[in-house]
Amino acid sequence: MPVHRSAVRSFLDGPGLTPTDLAMVFLMREDDDTKPRPMPTLTMREVPGAVQALAALGVKSVKIFAGSRVRDARASQGLSPTGLMARAIGAAKKAAPDVLVMTETCVCSHNDSGECWLADERGEMDLEETTEVLAAQAVMQADVGADIVGPAAMMPGSVRAVREALDAAGHKAVGIMPHLIFESSLYEGYRASMGATPRSGARVFQINPGRPEQAVHVAREMVDEGADMILTEPALHTVDTLVHLKDKIPVPLVPFSVSGEYLRLTDRRDDGGRDVKGLIEAYTVLKRAGATRVITYAALEIARELRAS
Repeated sequence: MPVHRSAVRSFLDGPGLTPTDLAMVFLMREDDDTKPRPMPTLTMREVPGAVQALAALGVKSVKIFAGSRVRDARASQGLSPTGLMARAIGAAKKAAPDVLVMTETCVCSHNDSGECWLADERGEMDLEETTEVLAAQAVMQADVGADIVGPAAMMPGSVRAVREALDAAGHKAVGIMPHLIFESSLYEGYRASMGATPRSGARVFQINPGRPEQAVHVAREMVDEGADMILTEPALHTVDTLVHLKDKIPVPLVPFSVSGEYLRLTDRRDDGGRDVKGLIEAYTVLKRAGATRVITYAALEIARELRAS
């Protein structure tokens, strides 16, 4: 077959990556916070313009991460309906009501230890209280407009607790997309940007990269507890798991291309932007492997590149 002819190659091309395949990451900071960070962040003033720019390019979803300036041992500010997360959700939905808003539901950016769990009086993990706080956090996020909440601590029982709390609060239509996370050094840019470095130095429930069978087991448990879809991260480290899960669980799979992938697979241009051609190639592979969507820090830049090409 003469596939060297450009017209023939074009005729035979399969579906490529489109802006609709992407969800944009918003790392939030307060308007008066000028602390430098390794990852791009947004202030509240910037949210409406950012959401509208994405929508204009065909990016129809965002994933919001927001911490608390004042932190304590109970992560209490993470439940506040006037906190940064709540305000960011509201601003995004007001600016573009048709854009789907996803959240991170976790305590790591709200407590004073940076851990994904709360401690009891002995300093040990309090699984029951942490699960209760995650469920309450999810309800607050749904109350202010979140379409999908994202339990990220990977605690056994947390997805079920979130589902039960959402249903009891009248949010049966709000989706749950728990994070299925492999241990990796690629999260450091995010952790530094959000002040979410765990005091213990490790995330207890994250999966050893050499244990893919554990990922399948955990994903099945999440679905049994009520997950409507599964987020996998780091995206490019979980391609094999993505392929396995596609045949083993009946829910959509959404890889999250994390901070280290963004920083290491893009080059800074003279105008301050990022060359994202390598990410476009990588995300096309993820789509081919079964990804329903890809969550990325580069959604806006990729959408612009796709429109220009």
